[in-house]
Amino acid sequence: MKKQILIIGAGTAGTMMANKLYHEVNADEWHITIVDRDNTHYYQPGFLFIPFGIYKPEEVIRPRTEFIPKGVHFMIEEVDKIEGEKNQVVFKSGETMAYDVLIIATGVEIAPAETPGLKDKLWHKDIFDFYTYEGAVALANKLHDWPGGTMVVNLAETQIKCPVAPLEFSFLADAYFTEKGMRDKVTIQYVTPLSGAFTKPKATEMLNQLMEEKRIEVIPDFYLSHVDNDKKTIVSYDGKEVPFDLLISIPVNKGDAVIEHSQLGDEDGLNFVQTDKFSLQSKKFENVFVIGDTTNLPASKAGSVAHFEAEILTENILSYIQHKPLTATFDGHANCFIETGFGKAALIDFNYTTEPLPGKFPLAYVGPMDLLKPTLTNHMGKLAFRWVYWHMLLTGKKLPVPTHMSMSGKINETKKETTLV
Repeated sequence: MKKQILIIGAGTAGTMMANKLYHEVNADEWHITIVDRDNTHYYQPGFLFIPFGIYKPEEVIRPRTEFIPKGVHFMIEEVDKIEGEKNQVVFKSGETMAYDVLIIATGVEIAPAETPGLKDKLWHKDIFDFYTYEGAVALANKLHDWPGGTMVVNLAETQIKCPVAPLEFSFLADAYFTEKGMRDKVTIQYVTPLSGAFTKPKATEMLNQLMEEKRIEVIPDFYLSHVDNDKKTIVSYDGKEVPFDLLISIPVNKGDAVIEHSQLGDEDGLNFVQTDKFSLQSKKFENVFVIGDTTNLPASKAGSVAHFEAEILTENILSYIQHKPLTATFDGHANCFIETGFGKAALIDFNYTTEPLPGKFPLAYVGPMDLLKPTLTNHMGKLAFRWVYWHMLLTGKKLPVPTHMSMSGKINETKKETTLV
């Protein structure tokens, strides 16, 4: 009887793992099953562009089955609980499925109900998200006829998927209203619990400067307590109030409820799975592995991170099923394009120990991408990524970017040197 590799979640991370493992494991010994609650795959980076008419809604949707290998069994079911001690999962239907190796790739979702007043009478009327397909489409309709006023972009928490997306939204909004000839009718405020625009010092310096140039006011150290729908204000825990005409909310992000039901989450109650930051193995069960946004790693919750994790996790699962030590290590590598509006974008590349640095990427002097600098080439790279995502990333193909962060082309200003290789 074949052994079972079970993948929970057929999003970016889960689909990549299904493709990579299908081509690596012995099909005579192993059967791969991937399960999700529906057959709709969203290109989530595209949600950012829908409100501004850059992408049409239909351009970000494909069937999951289009990217899952024919030899991998795809199930449309909702997992209720993981019973690690029994090596099985329990579906909402009450049925169970045993596994020999489990991969948790359940991602994260916005949880606006976690903040009092956020998902209330103004939700998708004057308060919108763009982290969901429905929210992005509703916001596009709103912006089309919005006459102007105060637009507040607010982060309810710092642990969110695609941490640069709120910044990108603010920059694209500046360009959108400028091109419509109504920028003087719009005040844009970026309200964040962070002390600046981003978490990394050099990137924050660059982004704060862009905010100033684009007349986007940054209101830092704002910890959202609740939303007052009647007064149309967001209120911090220390009583500070910020009024809005249009609120763009990045709500609390939480892992799937299955994590809570399975008691696999970390202590903060956000349902992120306790994961070894190097091996990507569950800290609770040795035959359970975790990938993507659902981990509690000190790394960005971004598609690039899931891609780099997939390379490491494939190697470690192959080692595990061959009863070998798990020697592949994830270094926290992330790189992100940051749309800055008017046909330009910046690029950052960093990991657990190295913050974003200026320079060229991926090759020294040649690039063609520039780090920490808005350029047309970076913008074209961002737009081209949609094709790469559908045709290469999801299908598990090797991309021409090193899995571990390279110092090639980066300028280390503290040492006054540029790494050539």
